[in-house]
Amino acid sequence: MLAHEWDEVMQVNLSSQFVLTQAVGGAMLARGAGKIIFTASLLSFQGGINVPGYTAAKSGVAGLVRALSNEWAGRGVNVNAIAPGYIATDNTQALQDDVDRARAILERIPAGRWGRGDDLVGATVFLSSAASDYVDGAVIPVDGGWLGR
Repeated sequence: MLAHEWDEVMQVNLSSQFVLTQAVGGAMLARGAGKIIFTASLLSFQGGINVPGYTAAKSGVAGLVRALSNEWAGRGVNVNAIAPGYIATDNTQALQDDVDRARAILERIPAGRWGRGDDLVGATVFLSSAASDYVDGAVIPVDGGWLGR
């Protein structure tokens, strides 16, 4: 990975989430209420294969969730994240098309399938609702059981 590629991966996957949160977080803090839901990854919890920048960025997201939660939970703003596992999207198409890699991934997922975008809905609704008012600093995996193995 070249330095400019590293910088781009960090910008897209970590810095942009921080900058956006700073832009909207002030208003939430001023009114004493808000819900911030970051997009982490199962790679926030473990290394990956051939993706050091992405793994570092998503690990940074998990740290950012904890840090902002420590600062903002007492001011009425919940900061949490969803950590998707392998979701069938355009971004993972190369992995899905690699027969050996796709088989290895599926063998590791207890649910026995790639996730779908709509698999993230339940966690999103929960974290954005009053049901999660006492949930702060959590990174919730939505990964078909991957991290449980």
